[in-house]
Amino acid sequence: MNNEDKIYLFEQMPVSKAVAKLAVPTILSSLVMIIYNLADTFFVGMINDPVQNAAITLAAPVLLAFNAVNNLFGVGSSSMMSRALGSKHYDTVYRSSCLGFYMSLLCGIIFSLLYTVFNAPLLHTLGAAADTISPTSDYLFWTVTCGATPAILNVVLAYLVRAEGASFHASIGTMSGCILNIILDPLFIHHNFLDMGAAGAGLATFISNCAACMYFFIYIFIKKNNTFVCIKPSFISFKKHILKGIFSVGIPASIQNLLNVTGMTILNNLASSYGSDAVAAIGITQKINMIPTYIVFGLSQGIMPLVSYNYASRDSKRMKKAFMFTAKLSIAFITAIAVFYYINSGMLTGLFIKNDVIISHGKIMLRGFCLALPFLCMDFLAVGVFQACGFGMYSLIFAVLRKCILEIPAIVILDRLFPLYGLSYSQFCAELILSAAAVVFLKRIFKKCEDKSV
Repeated sequence: MNNEDKIYLFEQMPVSKAVAKLAVPTILSSLVMIIYNLADTFFVGMINDPVQNAAITLAAPVLLAFNAVNNLFGVGSSSMMSRALGSKHYDTVYRSSCLGFYMSLLCGIIFSLLYTVFNAPLLHTLGAAADTISPTSDYLFWTVTCGATPAILNVVLAYLVRAEGASFHASIGTMSGCILNIILDPLFIHHNFLDMGAAGAGLATFISNCAACMYFFIYIFIKKNNTFVCIKPSFISFKKHILKGIFSVGIPASIQNLLNVTGMTILNNLASSYGSDAVAAIGITQKINMIPTYIVFGLSQGIMPLVSYNYASRDSKRMKKAFMFTAKLSIAFITAIAVFYYINSGMLTGLFIKNDVIISHGKIMLRGFCLALPFLCMDFLAVGVFQACGFGMYSLIFAVLRKCILEIPAIVILDRLFPLYGLSYSQFCAELILSAAAVVFLKRIFKKCEDKSV
């Protein structure tokens, strides 16, 4: 896609086609990522050992913490790139992408070093018990000690490539790693092959992330004269307007992720008090619930460049039309999935492990998680607009509302009122209120944009 095609996509292409061109590859990439996330759970589940499944669940907050960097420099830099494109400030586009890349590289190295030094106390904080500490540590060795840098760069590079409208290549890069992971998982995990259990899942993840990074490096090299994504060290810039543009969006997005990690850690710690069966059940149902969650996330991230560009170019009508088209389509689809999940919760849990106790727990838990989906959809779309327009403070308000004020207190209160099963209904309580707040905030943003474009 040359630069003229990119401008046509953002400014003139019919909204439905533009949304499809940007969002469909991102959604497909998200679907592959879902299968990739489910693959670890599925293939480890084939061992039929709740301890191995529990290990992957307990390790999840650490891997989720990578998103603090992904959001800081992936979401932050990509938003700045798209807004600079809309304003025709092309030098800022190059320098924003370069700074995002090298800061992500540095953070990945720091992540690996910190985990390696402090892994013992961290494992206890995650809720690992005597039976789960060894497999959890083995899994995290490959995914964090060895794999933090490629895992972070893989995601950040996809954001940077997507910011200039090359959603197809961003998705191909992400999907190539995911597909390789799915192929390697059974070879490394299953007892008929290398028989590495949870550690094998971690090794497969490490190798697949390295492969995805290689795709993006090759893409940047081939497209070096026709891409705004720049990794030349000479383009690193700490100019005030670039730092402000990246951090005003990236820091709130990063804080939101860290609060998500905190919430998941509290959830897993409370679940671990009920034994490894409960931890395995909550881990499996969370992974199943990721399918619609990742679809919505992919959709919200897919339209971000379109929203950013038209916000910066003051085309409020096109920006609002893109959002409304996306919202109507996605909420209807996600509501249908939530109904399907609620009816078939036991069957879906049973696909991942043959253990009657875990299936019994999972049936009730999945029903709690899926109730939040339609409201979560509106929340994700709203936050995507906040990030696209550079309204980082709105994103921060939502993050604090969701976790500190609503969800984390709900986790503790519901667990006391309804032991174990109350944990899965905390997100529903939070998202119900947040979705109403999202409508209010979005109306305010669209009104402000319409006033500026007059």
